[in-house]
Amino acid sequence: MTDIIKREDASTGDFRSDDQFLLGYFEEKDHALYYRYDAERVIVEPWGRNSLRVRASKMPQMPEELWALDGKPEGCQEAKVVIHDFSAEITNGNIKAVVNNIGKITFYNQKGEVLLEEYVRNREDMFADTCSSLEVEAREFKPIIGGDYQLTMRFESNPEEKLYGMGQYQQKFLNVKGAELELAHRNSQASVPFALSSLGYGFLWNNPAVGRVSFNKNITTWEARSTKKLDYWITAGDTPAEIEESYADATGKVPMMPEYGMGFWQCKLRYQTQEELLEVAREYKRRQIPIDVIVVDFFHWPKQGDWRFDETYWPDPDAMIAELKEMGIELMVSIWPMVDYKSENFEEMKAKGLLTRVEKGVRIDNTYMGNTIQYDPTNPEAREYVWNKAKQNYYDKGVKIFWLDEAEPEYTVYDFENYRYHLGPNVQIGNIYPAMYAQTFFEGMKKEGQENIVNLLRCAWAGSQRYGALVWSGDIHSSFESLQNQFAAGLNMGIAGIPWWTTDIGGFFGANIYDEDFHEVLIRWFEYGTFCPVMRLHGYRMPYQPQYGTTGGAACVSGAPNEIWSYGDKVYEICRKYIEMREAMRPYVCSLMEEAHEKGTPVMRPLFYDFPEDKMCWENETQYMFGPELLVAPVMEKGQKEKEVYLPAGASWKHVWTGETYQGGQTVAVAAPIDQIPLFTKDDYELNF
Repeated sequence: MTDIIKREDASTGDFRSDDQFLLGYFEEKDHALYYRYDAERVIVEPWGRNSLRVRASKMPQMPEELWALDGKPEGCQEAKVVIHDFSAEITNGNIKAVVNNIGKITFYNQKGEVLLEEYVRNREDMFADTCSSLEVEAREFKPIIGGDYQLTMRFESNPEEKLYGMGQYQQKFLNVKGAELELAHRNSQASVPFALSSLGYGFLWNNPAVGRVSFNKNITTWEARSTKKLDYWITAGDTPAEIEESYADATGKVPMMPEYGMGFWQCKLRYQTQEELLEVAREYKRRQIPIDVIVVDFFHWPKQGDWRFDETYWPDPDAMIAELKEMGIELMVSIWPMVDYKSENFEEMKAKGLLTRVEKGVRIDNTYMGNTIQYDPTNPEAREYVWNKAKQNYYDKGVKIFWLDEAEPEYTVYDFENYRYHLGPNVQIGNIYPAMYAQTFFEGMKKEGQENIVNLLRCAWAGSQRYGALVWSGDIHSSFESLQNQFAAGLNMGIAGIPWWTTDIGGFFGANIYDEDFHEVLIRWFEYGTFCPVMRLHGYRMPYQPQYGTTGGAACVSGAPNEIWSYGDKVYEICRKYIEMREAMRPYVCSLMEEAHEKGTPVMRPLFYDFPEDKMCWENETQYMFGPELLVAPVMEKGQKEKEVYLPAGASWKHVWTGETYQGGQTVAVAAPIDQIPLFTKDDYELNF
């Protein structure tokens, strides 16, 4: 039977009797709506334009962590709270939340349309159409004996809704409605829990706990395996761009991409010596091929956790960096968060508490090329320690861009429950690891006066973008099937608020440089990579190179050559053409980077972002916009020489290769010979390739 309690009068703070089925009570405080019943406290507060933040907890005090949110925004005083007898509501611009007497929350837009509604099935909600004897709560805090709570958050599901974002998962679905996604990071998987809905809202799960989300047909369920609070942020918008920009305001924007980030990046696994890398850079210059960045990959160090060049193979990094700068090439250096037990820094870091811990067993979380444990970026002292090592051994020598690899972090066994950080157990806060890894270097570089900071990471969480994180899609297979997965991953990362994204052009592993079938994959991937935010060639190619040396990092093997001339004349000429196209697009790419920096706009985005009124654009999962003027339809199937391309309504479109013009709102079949990616410009926009 339902409890009948006294209601607090919001104006006086006194309770008044009411013989009604009233369970909780409401209060307005600092333009926010507070709801309370038994041990649960709920706060619904304005958080930016047309946006609300919702928190709930059964802790003695509401936890104050901001997690992905970038500080409390200005201008929330216009929000309006109204408390009725058996419900209350808060309105902030175009979004309104209504909380009923049992604490159920429903969100509406300015038209009165339901955007999102909590899923409740119990008898206490007796005046609702969904009143039920199932006794299912929307917000379920299940106590962990001796610990905090396992959290389940349930929402009603609109089966017609489409959802985009959520980060990078190795599957080819752009629309993730109907998908179940692990809220955890792995090599090639980045959980960035922001979803954009075709119904006109954006939703951020602001909780770094390991868990899962199920966007089912009948119910949407978010779960955290261990947490102290429920925390999510929701915004309403008339267009995807409006939603995305509000999200960027809430979680932060990328810096401005430096000039050297906009062209071609050369990389392979792995240059074994200083002279090998320099000779590759010199050859690009001899061939007059534009190149912005070249990369020193992993195991250029003596031991993991030493964070310095191995002088046996890299005897004069100062001279190397100086020569590269004379050629106009920036050097990017790989950093790993692992610390080997035999590292020169291990004992000091352990003594100072700067390393990740384990709940049981030996303190080892990875066994690749040694027994290692990660440094703990959730500890400010650990961030400072690692940055100071990198500053002394790399930055002060002229390295201004870092490859922050292993950023998930990667474990030999993904026993998430066995690791613990300065801020808490991995299952409770672990998804924030890549953001704080990026923060380590961003804050150090910023302190040195550097602007326009970009560092390459293999993972991200919500908010990573404000720390200059350029994310790539990890160690993926060299195949057309894998390319299809990266197509979806890149677009969903952009929608999830990570506008800087790239792949290993050609994929990472499983390819032989003499294989004609792989040449086709590489060419098509190279064409696609030209129209990604960053164009970067990388891969672990076969046959492996002979090992150079036996000490230190030389114990790690190296893959076959991976320069554009490594694959024969046909591949070379096509790749060279696309590098020159990318170079010709530099002013256009710069304008896209400015938009990402100023507004949070994804550099590459699904068609619906620019054409939300065209229903066909919400259905399309094979094309995208590279900025507002370029429509790209990459070839992602073996042997394909023709492709059907949908041209969005409301514009005219010029085929880049033929010059033929088409009116939007139709599908056209275009030729796609091996050296041509289907490409259209909008309304006679001239790119001057």
